[in-house]
Amino acid sequence: MTKNLTGGPPTRLIVLFTLPLLVGNLFQQLYAVTDAAVVGRILGVDALASVGAAGGLHFLLIGFTFGCSGGLAIPIARAFGANDLPQTRRFVACGAIIAGAVATATTCVGILGARSLLHVLATPPELVADAEAFLIVSFAGAGVTMAYNFLASSIRALGDSRTPLVFLIIACVLNAGLVALFIGKFSFGVGGAALATVLAQLVSVGLCLALVAKRMPQLRPRRGDWKPRRAELAESARIGLTMGFQMSVIAVGAVVLQYAVNGLGADAVAAFTAAMRVDQVAVAPLASFGLAMATYVAQNRGAGKWRRIRVGVFRISLVVLGVSLVLGAAVIGFGDQIVYLFVGGQAPQVTAMAHQYLSLNGMLYAILAMVFLLRNCIQGLGVTAVPTVAGFMELALRAAAGLLLVAPFGFLGACLAAPLAWVGAIIPLGICWLVERRKLAARDCLPHSCRLAPAVG
Repeated sequence: MTKNLTGGPPTRLIVLFTLPLLVGNLFQQLYAVTDAAVVGRILGVDALASVGAAGGLHFLLIGFTFGCSGGLAIPIARAFGANDLPQTRRFVACGAIIAGAVATATTCVGILGARSLLHVLATPPELVADAEAFLIVSFAGAGVTMAYNFLASSIRALGDSRTPLVFLIIACVLNAGLVALFIGKFSFGVGGAALATVLAQLVSVGLCLALVAKRMPQLRPRRGDWKPRRAELAESARIGLTMGFQMSVIAVGAVVLQYAVNGLGADAVAAFTAAMRVDQVAVAPLASFGLAMATYVAQNRGAGKWRRIRVGVFRISLVVLGVSLVLGAAVIGFGDQIVYLFVGGQAPQVTAMAHQYLSLNGMLYAILAMVFLLRNCIQGLGVTAVPTVAGFMELALRAAAGLLLVAPFGFLGACLAAPLAWVGAIIPLGICWLVERRKLAARDCLPHSCRLAPAVG
């Protein structure tokens, strides 16, 4: 069930570990794609635009829980790689405590501030009611989302990327059925799509807990583990909250961009929503390799296998660059046909704008591939400052595109936002990786006892 990534051929291990993550990431995106497709086809373009208008705020708070969960799993993977099972359990307890606090805060802020934030973002009046309903239901289920992400990340930290995939597939199938039922038969409206997602994720939480209870004692804290050491709690909080903050910083830029797109009207919002959904599915393989590398690097850091980290990162960088070229060609060539699934033939102008977005993004997927790879590798080493700087770069450039380019260039300005953000992020990440790579090379020259010293972040 568990898998140690500190021995064996790096490329083969990483690719095999990534494949379930990839399939799982694709199914994860199906939550959003299914919601958008059903909403757009049954409720119309305005309803689809309402989901899009809520998207930036949803990403802002829910994205924090996702980033935080991944960060909380890094100390777990490191302790497991070092074969320190008592510390592994203590880091699980630390993560659970922090995850509970984050989920509570996210729920309160999201529910109380949904309508006010939609007005601040100049959401078209005809979209506010549906967008608010979608946000309130989503934030009410933030605890479920946080629980699932933390449990799945912890299971993957032990090298098991397959079982969370099975649970996710079950949840996706359930989600698709519930969305069709809640919207098509019960007429719950846009809020029904969010409710379907929360209920499906709740099933995944139950399955993860059952797995941990039966087969993963490493993830079951004992009574004494719930009184964690201050240093370990601080370490979990430092990495988890920082990675959550990074995701939120990136999302702030997306919110500013959403504000600018909202000013272009409902058709532009619908096009932006459809294009984002397709784009998220297209880049799922790149994100999956990044997630896999975070676990790989963290486990090998715990084992003190520094050269193995360097070799794995280099080889996988070649793999993701090749994958990015294929994905870019696919969205450029077939993007309009895919967008058609969301809006049908009722809004050709929406399809045209969405395809423009996908074409510009697809040409630069190679940069995004390296952003995912390097950010996760650096975080796997325990370094958090530079990925945060990269997040601020993404924030600044997305916001600049929204505030400075959308007005003169219209929807084209919004299309340029993501590529500009990727270029801004890769600069600090690339420099940081070169520095860390030299440190890893220097550790190879140290006596074996010194190689196990923790990497300095």
